[in-house]
Amino acid sequence: MQLRPNQRQKLDDKDDKLFYAYPRFVTHVDEGFIQQLTDLYRDRLKPNTRILDMMSSWVSHLPEEMQFDHVEGHGLNAEELARNTCLNHYFVQNLNENPQLPLPDENFDAVLNCVSVQYVQYPEAVFSEIYRILKPGGVAIISFSNRMFFEKAIQAWREASESQRVELVKAYFASVPGFTIAEIIAHKSTLPNLFQWLGAAGGDPFYAVLAYRS
Repeated sequence: MQLRPNQRQKLDDKDDKLFYAYPRFVTHVDEGFIQQLTDLYRDRLKPNTRILDMMSSWVSHLPEEMQFDHVEGHGLNAEELARNTCLNHYFVQNLNENPQLPLPDENFDAVLNCVSVQYVQYPEAVFSEIYRILKPGGVAIISFSNRMFFEKAIQAWREASESQRVELVKAYFASVPGFTIAEIIAHKSTLPNLFQWLGAAGGDPFYAVLAYRS
């Protein structure tokens, strides 16, 4: 899969570093989404392993009781990353300018990307890098909801339905030979079932697409 040039375009095409120059010490999804993501990490990550939290911020939503050998952080705002107590080390890099990660081959057991994949303009290159740095058997977990900075999301994402966005991330994985067939986890509402039964509105939908390096 190769995105067309227009599909990579953003409404705000100024340098991403300007947009992220000021720290945002907020969470961009609700507590229900965060709980489901932490539960997924608890289920799929293994203790005492090496993790890359790609396009991260001041929180990583990792299970507090799990210990990892090393958690590497990547993002666009150094102040946010410096406040993230999960990280052992971090680096700042704009993947839309340079998708090549300054990390060795086959060095991580898991790569995580939470509510940020919609901003990646060259996903084919970024997912190739994810594959390169993963150990054989390592997992990549891409999670997202329906929220975004609309002006910074690529056209292919902005114009897609929620189900089409899931298919888009599946296609990103499929564009790299060597990933397993992507697995989808989707919950249209993150409210507890009782509240849904009572007719309460919404909650952020939870989507995760994950695959393993063969």
